[in-house]
Amino acid sequence: MHGLDENSILYGSLKLRQKKYFKIFVLIVLIFFNFRYETPLHSSEASLLSTQNHNQQSFVSQALNLSGDAVVTIETQRQVLSSSEGVFPPGILNDRYLERFFGLRGLQVPRSRIEKGQGSGVIFSKEGLILTNAHVIEKTDQLIVGLSDGRRVVGNVVGEDSLTDLAVIKLKAKGPWPTAQLGNSDNLKVGDWAIAVGNPFGLENTVTLGIISNLNRDVAQLGISDKRIDLIQTDAAINPGNSGGPLLNSSGEVIGINTLVRSGPGAGLGFAIPINRARKIAKDLITSGRAKHPMIGVTLSTNIKQKSNFLSQTENGAIITYLMPNGPAEKGGLKVNDLIISINDEKISTPADVVKKINKNNLQSTLRIKILRENIESIKIIKPVDIYDLQV
Repeated sequence: MHGLDENSILYGSLKLRQKKYFKIFVLIVLIFFNFRYETPLHSSEASLLSTQNHNQQSFVSQALNLSGDAVVTIETQRQVLSSSEGVFPPGILNDRYLERFFGLRGLQVPRSRIEKGQGSGVIFSKEGLILTNAHVIEKTDQLIVGLSDGRRVVGNVVGEDSLTDLAVIKLKAKGPWPTAQLGNSDNLKVGDWAIAVGNPFGLENTVTLGIISNLNRDVAQLGISDKRIDLIQTDAAINPGNSGGPLLNSSGEVIGINTLVRSGPGAGLGFAIPINRARKIAKDLITSGRAKHPMIGVTLSTNIKQKSNFLSQTENGAIITYLMPNGPAEKGGLKVNDLIISINDEKISTPADVVKKINKNNLQSTLRIKILRENIESIKIIKPVDIYDLQV
């Protein structure tokens, strides 16, 4: 066979088999080492990545674990009466012929319709007390509170305060109730995390994340003149139905009660009532059914240079631009153009500081107000009165 004997053929065949088995062996070894070392490394990296992602996102879920179950849906229902206009063709009730023959003139038969609304709230006590907005429950005939576990419970209005847009509801059933932990809004700083929880557009348990955009935002800057509150501003999305729900910090504590939104091209701005203010109003509502609002009867401004040229030695303080006749401030000796620089030895920088100090004061206590008048400092002792007792 072309000069090859059987031994040569057998030897060559054996060498081919050895090479084939050697390649298979090497392949098995490579697969083993690849599995032994590379796979655990890949698994470890994935585990580390998963842990990192969990840590980056977990503060929101942990915050909700603390207070999320205490967020409720508030469904309202009221009966609204309307006249019979629209039942008859326009002008028919004023037709003198129909009046003569049928006596229809002035016939205004009232019709009733049911008006429904929805908002949010947060349970803040084991007794089943809920904080929400006054405008959520205004003039309601029936309140149904939806809990996070699916229960629906009737609620009663304990009290409401239109000046701060706050209200307290009590659940008419036995607990236990999930309760939220109230924080300290005085410790907030611009840039802190803000988590809004509520039921916008009827979508229950909706959570949005943002930051604290500003503090002590005067409600008058928003074109609202019938309220007496300074607000927390946030870029966390707040929409219709969020009203009355909580604004949480990164720890899950309630730092505000969501109350309104101002939207426009490109962005929306949300606002919440600081929880320290809400806590005080809630205490008054629970105790007496009415909130107390200490007032001294002044209108204030920070525009010092325009209002008074002689106040050049300081840029801080709140200047009096108006005094209510016979109000506590006027009776106590304050005058227009006086600059309030401290109250009870605490520095005043803005009108918001004055409002905050007066709100903290007990109606039975006096205020030690330091003023600057024509570059001369003096102290005036003023006793606030309840806003409802002010005589205009």
